[in-house]
Amino acid sequence: MKLVVTGGSGFLGGFVLRDAVRRGYEVVALARSPAAAAAVRALGAQPVHGDLAGRGPAAATALAQAFASGDVLVNLASRGFGDAPTIVAAAEQAQVRGAVFVATTALPPATRQLELAAEQVIEESALDWTILRPTMIYGAPGDRNLSRLLPLLRRVPVLPVPGGARLQQPVHVGDVAHAVLAAAELISADLTSADLAGADAKPGGVTYDLAGPVPLTFDELLRTAGRAVGSRTRFIPVPLPPVLVPQLAEGKAFAVHAAARDLGFAPRSFADGIRSEARALGLAA
Repeated sequence: MKLVVTGGSGFLGGFVLRDAVRRGYEVVALARSPAAAAAVRALGAQPVHGDLAGRGPAAATALAQAFASGDVLVNLASRGFGDAPTIVAAAEQAQVRGAVFVATTALPPATRQLELAAEQVIEESALDWTILRPTMIYGAPGDRNLSRLLPLLRRVPVLPVPGGARLQQPVHVGDVAHAVLAAAELISADLTSADLAGADAKPGGVTYDLAGPVPLTFDELLRTAGRAVGSRTRFIPVPLPPVLVPQLAEGKAFAVHAAARDLGFAPRSFADGIRSEARALGLAA
């Protein structure tokens, strides 16, 4: 299977590219800058120049040339910038028949309309599409959430906790990367079966939520993270707002049965995942 990946130089992208190369896939990764090209090349992927920010037919044509080298598109780049129409048009022009799009379960007000519009463009496309919606992703240095929280828990004696009873269900980046590649493999198998059967119709699209195995309260999350780094921080409940980490104030609880059934999704426990992140940061208890 040949994958063409957008967002390969990002946090999740690094895990996806490494795992795909390890599995023996040929991987082409879009790169807008020399730094991004060097990053994806170091992960074993072949960089190809491309810019998702272009608009209009000419931009889609240029992007299509980059996409033409893959069997399945894996779009890890954020869709909150209004790039979805260009990406879908380029994929269709390049005759890429299948695509995996990574979105999010959280829809901030600033990008909510763009995200919803992006899903509509994808759903109305000629692609065999899968949309994956992970919750808050954590698990390694560079994540935007817990890699900042863990050092804080080693330093501060007292921490105000807003919304401590709200549910959280963070998902490890390695588990999300596994689901991304499983979805790409499923699409590739569907397309191969359709070709062998001589079917013209594309398989229907599907959307999966990706989350940790069980929801935790924010208070449980903090205490589990604290134990991973040997913290003695006292947590003091406070009303919302203010919020220390905005993403952690939102209640999140999701079922992952469909992803487990179809993609073999088996997320690790938060306790195991946060301990591995603490070790990677050199903060383990």
